[in-house]
Formats: sequence, structure tokens, C-alpha cells
Amino acid sequence: MAEGGSVPNDGTEFEAKITPIVIISCIMVATGGLMFGYDVGVSGGVTAMPDFLKKFFPVVYKRIQEKGVDSNYCKYNNEGIQLFTSSLYTSALLATFLASYTTRKFGRTRSMLIAGILFQIGVVFNATAINLSMLIFGRLALGCGVGFANQAVPLFLSEIAPTRVRGALNILFQLNVTIGIFSANMVNFGTAKIKGGWGWRLSLGLAGIPAILLTIGSLMVFDTPISLIERGKHEEGKRVLRKIHGTDDVELEFKELLEASLVAKEVRDPFRNLIMKKNRPQLVVAVALQIFQQFTGINAIMFYAPIIFESLGFGSNASLYSASITGAVNVLSTIIAIKVVDKEGRINLLLKAGGQMFFAQVIIGLVLGIKLKDNTNNLGIVFSILVVIMICTFVSSFAWSWGPLGWLIPSETFPLATRSEGQSVTVCINMLFTFIIGQLFLSMLCTMKFGIFLFFSVWVVVMFFFTVFFIPETKNVPIEEMAERVWKKHRIWKRYMVDEDVKEMEEDMLDESDMLDDTESGASQA
Repeated sequence: MAEGGSVPNDGTEFEAKITPIVIISCIMVATGGLMFGYDVGVSGGVTAMPDFLKKFFPVVYKRIQEKGVDSNYCKYNNEGIQLFTSSLYTSALLATFLASYTTRKFGRTRSMLIAGILFQIGVVFNATAINLSMLIFGRLALGCGVGFANQAVPLFLSEIAPTRVRGALNILFQLNVTIGIFSANMVNFGTAKIKGGWGWRLSLGLAGIPAILLTIGSLMVFDTPISLIERGKHEEGKRVLRKIHGTDDVELEFKELLEASLVAKEVRDPFRNLIMKKNRPQLVVAVALQIFQQFTGINAIMFYAPIIFESLGFGSNASLYSASITGAVNVLSTIIAIKVVDKEGRINLLLKAGGQMFFAQVIIGLVLGIKLKDNTNNLGIVFSILVVIMICTFVSSFAWSWGPLGWLIPSETFPLATRSEGQSVTVCINMLFTFIIGQLFLSMLCTMKFGIFLFFSVWVVVMFFFTVFFIPETKNVPIEEMAERVWKKHRIWKRYMVDEDVKEMEEDMLDESDMLDDTESGASQA
């Protein structure tokens, strides 16, 4: 998509402004991240509430009441709790494929509307649950909503934002994720004090607020020009172009979008096209980013922050308070990302954060290994504060790097012909590995103990070197020029960026040349 301030291949600069309508639309749509983040944050908080455990997980409740029976690392090790947390991501994984179809055929805003409705259904079941089955069903409905939202929102933000601020506006999604996590932590901190055993219902029920905001936003904002043109609504697409750019001079850009749309329509099977050689670099990078994002260990900390702090010897209130601190750090650091992502670039942020995350995780692992025994808490106030500071350092580093950039880079690098499908695969892989981490973390914590943090630190080293060699810089590059200006010039990926038609033509010419040589050789022998 040619965007505000971008320069097309013929050297003509498109006139565009950062208009209020673009800013307002991006803010409203980014509430999809608020919905996702609140759910990530709320699950860990309610699973640390005694009343919730007593009703749905009585075995765990009994275990934590008996002091000194279980290892500090194993108090909450329970498959049911892990299923409650991770079931959402199973349905999100499956829903994203349907979301890919609706996003392409019916537009980005329609997918966001479906997301909001599905999420509200899940909220109702969770807040009114009377048994574990009802609770899990609600989580599955929430997951479907997350799958649709994470498919459509990043695409919308990347397609509507002017090139020079595309990174900043896209990170609004991740900023809302962090605000949602922080809000959930604060809500849990308050509802945990409610007498009568219904505080957890209020925590789960308040998830409906961001879902309602996304539903309203999807009905009020217009779809992106590229989506409208892609669906044959050319005049409406041109009208939206004029609105978002604040100018009537959009003919050249409209023509370029129309041509790109026609090329995309020639692709009969977008998912098959996605694995073609020329699209492989974008696919590999997008998939790797999602795997690495989860193997930083961030969601393990975000899901289970209250449980982790309580397992480390913090009291119930202190654990929620510490989780709220990390949530606040998460929000503030994401705001930093918005300010610097289009100035420093993507690669620089990923590499700097990798060093900080590695340092923080190694320190946490060493402190726990030396000071925290299975059945006694020897951390003390000094080392407890150090652990909180290191967790905050880790969360901060992730929040201005791998968190937002894990969503930004895939959303801006896929070509139009495979963009919706590419985003679908991105979300699918993210949900798959989020499910794996959510389902296994408490068992891993019980088995590996302090070594779990050293395990994640090794992955951070792998991520660092992958970034150096395989991830290209996409700062200030218009989306429609990514292939020419980024992938075809990358020292490793350029060998894959061969046009299949040109390659086929060259092979035909080579065959004809061989045939001609054989003919001439035969004539000479005769």
C-alpha cells in the first residue's frame, strides 16, 4: 500500500498528512489490544485468589493451605489451572483461519466486530460460571474473539498509518495490550479484598468493557482503502484515501493500489502462494518472531506473575502488588517504543533489548538458585527487591522491543497478495506457542525450579543472533516497496526474491538454447 509521505517507484511523492481521523481511528481500533491484554493479566490474578481456587480447583486450594508440604516452585502445579489459562489460545489458533477469510472477503472492521461479539459471549460465561466446564467454554469463546482481533487489528493499523509514523501507530495495539494487563492487575488487587467469594466474578466480568469498546469502534470507523479496493469498492476506497490523507490529490496512489489489488486477485490460492520461494523470507521471519516472542518467557510472567511472586515467598497481597508494578512498567516502556521505533529502527531495539533481557533472567535464576530452597523462603527483603527489579527490567526490555515489534514487522512486510493469510499464520503461530507456554509453564517451574529463567535466557541468545543475520530493517519503507528495497537487498534473503514468472521464462530460454545447440551440433556432424 502506498502511504502518506511514501515515494513510489517513479519518484513521485504522495501528498499526505497525519490527520485527526487517522489518529482517532487507530486509537479506537487498538482497543482490540486492550481486550487481549486484560484477559492475559486477569487469568493469573484470579488463579491466585483463594475463593476461585476453592470453587474450581480444590486440590490446589488444599495444597497451598498446608504450609511446607510442597516445594515453593510446585504449589500451583496443576493441569486444570494451566488448561484454564491456555484453553483460550487453542480456540484463538483455530479461529484465526476463519478470521483470515472474513478479513479478506468482508473487511478488517467486520472481523473486529465479530471479535468484540465473541469476546462478550465468553465474558458472560466466565463471570457466571458455576462449574469448570462453563469456565473453559467461556475461555474458548474469548479465544475466538482474540483470534479475530489479532488477525484484523494489526493489519488495519499498518494499512491506514502514514509510512513515517507506521511503527508508532501500529504499536498502539501493543500499548493497549500492556494497559489491559496493568488494568487487570489493578482490578485483581481490588477484587481480591472483596468478602463473600465473588471478587473473581467481577474481575472476569470487567473484561466485557474493552470488548464493548472494540465492538463500538468497529461500527464507527471506516475500513482501510486497500481493503475497500480489494473488495471492488473503488469509489469508496478513493473517498477514504482523501479523508485519511487530508488531500484530494490521491489519483496516483489510488491507481497504484488498484494495480496491486488486481495482481492480488490473480492469486487463486493465497495460502499456497504464501509458501512460494519469493514469499518464504517474510513467512520465515514472521513465524520466527512469534516463536521467539513466546520463548522470551514474557507470557509465563504475565500469566502467572501473582503466582510467581507468591511462590517466591511474597504474601498474597504483596504478590498482586508486585504484579501491578510490573504491569505499570510494561505500559510505560511500551510508550517509549512508540516514541523511538520510527527513529531508532526495528533491529537496533531488538538487539539492545536482547542484552537486557538476558542479563535480567540470568540474575533472577542465580538469586533464586542460591537463596530460595524448596520448602523455605530465604530470599529476605534485599533479594526480594532485587528479584522484582530484575523482573521489571526484563518486562521493560520486552515492552519496547519484542512485544510490539513481534506484531509490527509481520504486518508491514507481507505483500498484498498474501497479507491477510500471512497475518493469519502469524497469529496462529503466536497462539500455538502461547498455548504451549501457558499449558507447560507451571509444570516446568516445578521441574526446573530456578533453572526456568536460565532456560529462557538461552533462547534470548538464539534470538539475538537470528536478529543479526535474518531480520531486515523496515524503518520508513513503504509497504508496497518492501520487496524491492528490503528483501531483494538483504544479504541472505535476496537469493529467494526471484520472480517465478521471470525464472520460468529464463528456464524456457535456456531449454531453447540447448535445443538450438543440439540442432547445430547435429547439422555439423552431418
